[in-house]
This record gives sequence, structure tokens and C-alpha cells, in this order.
Amino acid sequence: MTVPDAYGLGPIKVTAIAGGRVDMVAQLTGSGYSVSGCSGGGGVSSDGGGGVGFSCGEGPAATINDAMSLKVVDIRDEAAVLRIQPAG
Repeated sequence: MTVPDAYGLGPIKVTAIAGGRVDMVAQLTGSGYSVSGCSGGGGVSSDGGGGVGFSCGEGPAATINDAMSLKVVDIRDEAAVLRIQPAG
């Protein structure tokens, strides 16, 4: 899913839904990366672009880059409902 440029991420891709968690990856478009409320990490892809991976379960919204709120609203089998909006 595509998110606004102000969030500092390229499109977010869901890579797995299992064990009550949604695993996602995204390219960084800004100069930094922070996440609170989900487990997350960062890495550099082999083509030199920065990429991050994070995993969130149902519950309180996570804040990403102090700009984006991401909440896993519901997980059912192999589908999930995510709510993305400006943080704050």
C-alpha cells in the first residue's frame, strides 16, 4: 500500500500474516527511521537503498517516524485490517 511522502516510507508491503502478527517491509524515503509500539528494525538492501521491516500485532497503534500511526485492527486467518493515519 502506498503512503504519503511525509511519512518517510515508500509503499508498505505485507510479507506475512501469522501467529497474531502482520509482518511488513518498506523502503525508506527520508533520512531517518523510528518505530514505537511494534517490533521493528532496519537494514540496507543489496542495491544500496535503505529498507526496514516491522511486525505488529493487534492492539494499540504504532507510531512510525513520528509521523504515521499504524494500527492492526483485526487479524483473521490470512487477512488483516490495517488503519494508517497521521500520528497525533
